[in-house]
Amino acid sequence: MEVGKQIIRSINEQVRRDLRIMHVCGTHEASIARHGIRSVLPGQLKVVMGPGCPVCITPAGEIDAAISLAESGHIVTTYGDLLRVPGSAGSLESADGDIRIVQGIHKAVEIAQNTDKDVVFISVGFETTVPTVAATLLQEPPENFSILSSHRRVPPAMQWLLDQGEANLNGFILPGHVCTVMGYHEYERFPVPQVVAGFEAEDVLLGLYMLINQINKGRAVVENAYPRAVTREGNKKAQDLMYEVFTPCDIEWRGFPVIPDSGLALKTAFEAYDAEKKYEITIPHIEQRSPCICDRLLRGLAEPTDCPLFGTACTPRSPVGPCMVSHEGACKIWQQFHR
Repeated sequence: MEVGKQIIRSINEQVRRDLRIMHVCGTHEASIARHGIRSVLPGQLKVVMGPGCPVCITPAGEIDAAISLAESGHIVTTYGDLLRVPGSAGSLESADGDIRIVQGIHKAVEIAQNTDKDVVFISVGFETTVPTVAATLLQEPPENFSILSSHRRVPPAMQWLLDQGEANLNGFILPGHVCTVMGYHEYERFPVPQVVAGFEAEDVLLGLYMLINQINKGRAVVENAYPRAVTREGNKKAQDLMYEVFTPCDIEWRGFPVIPDSGLALKTAFEAYDAEKKYEITIPHIEQRSPCICDRLLRGLAEPTDCPLFGTACTPRSPVGPCMVSHEGACKIWQQFHR
């Protein structure tokens, strides 16, 4: 606690102008809200949320494709968080068909091994979860098993945010979990202050302090405030597994347009496990028709309480937007900790 207080004092002494820092990890938002970190920061320092929740940035078209698979008689397996994310006309929770919650791809494979039906795993997540999926596919699961790849890569989304400039950002807290796997060398090309941070209160505060120091000194590098888990190069074995099975592809994010090389598609050698090709699925683009502002939250342009639906029409029990669904979604986090 004393260390945390010292860092807070230093942050307040060092902030000399309006600053906007973005984190791109839902677990960071949960830590910031749970510990009340914003309440001890100077008014000139604003920490905003980015596209750090993999469930939240899964677009409605991919949810519609998963619903269509279930309604066609296939067994659809998914993480619990994805079950209530809205598509264009409902969610997997409200869809007809055999839809099962699993804790990971290995459980989905077990289901396929014990049924004659086709089983599809909705494979969601940033780079953190991809190596496990790749390792499973390398073990040659049964022919009746496939995945709908909804994986995304963080660096291309950051590049898009920097190119747009709409959020007026001064620096980034980089995602600790992703960097544990991927390292942080990919982020060194961005001409903006960045710090890899962990998830304890002192970790987040230290990351903010290091960013402020960079900004005040006119530096723009990547610094590591999470060395107990993260190295510059990351986990090379996990990366090799990922790129043996997957290759970068252009893909749409909810709240964003199609971002080049931000997705991960199965390579040709693994197309037998690609549900999109196996069942000739076309992922549609769905225009948002709701007053929900999740798209603005994911781009760092608004806070949950700016939404007219927050806490009234949209609650964790009856979510309208994806940010109220996942435990890494900003709206659900704010509903839990800010009220």
